[in-house]
Amino acid sequence: MEIIHRKTIPTPLGEMFACAVDEGICLLEFTDRKNMEKQFKSLATALYAEIVEKDHQHFHQLEKELTEYFEGKRERFETPLFITGTAFQKKVWELLSAIPMGEIRTYKQQSEFLGNPKAIRAVGTANGINKIAILIPCHRVIGSNGELVGYAGGIWRKQKLLELEKAILF
Repeated sequence: MEIIHRKTIPTPLGEMFACAVDEGICLLEFTDRKNMEKQFKSLATALYAEIVEKDHQHFHQLEKELTEYFEGKRERFETPLFITGTAFQKKVWELLSAIPMGEIRTYKQQSEFLGNPKAIRAVGTANGINKIAILIPCHRVIGSNGELVGYAGGIWRKQKLLELEKAILF
């Protein structure tokens, strides 16, 4: 059976679980996220693998880049990612990754960029099940009314991440 490596990484916004396979980071979530066990189970099932507490080469780069990010010294992440999901989910996450730091979009705008303006709810759902927080920046998507909505790590963290990114750029 394949192995998914797992490590707990401290950040200024709380501890995060990181999971990696040889191809890249496949999960980065705050440890207090709801349904974390379900996330692990889903990942293990998708990759036909077992999750083991064990170091991996990708964690070193990830930790370095996260530290630089939280210190305001990094705008882009270069850590390799290994993304699991449906074709639609992957499109949504690719679109998230294209949102420049310091910018925000609405779920409606994201669905329009996908070429399906009526897919707002589907886009929101895909955002919500993004397994790679911060690196795939679902925190940059807000409600059409300008409110911060729908962040699995907590709205307060979404606010802090957006503030951090504005400070990095300005």
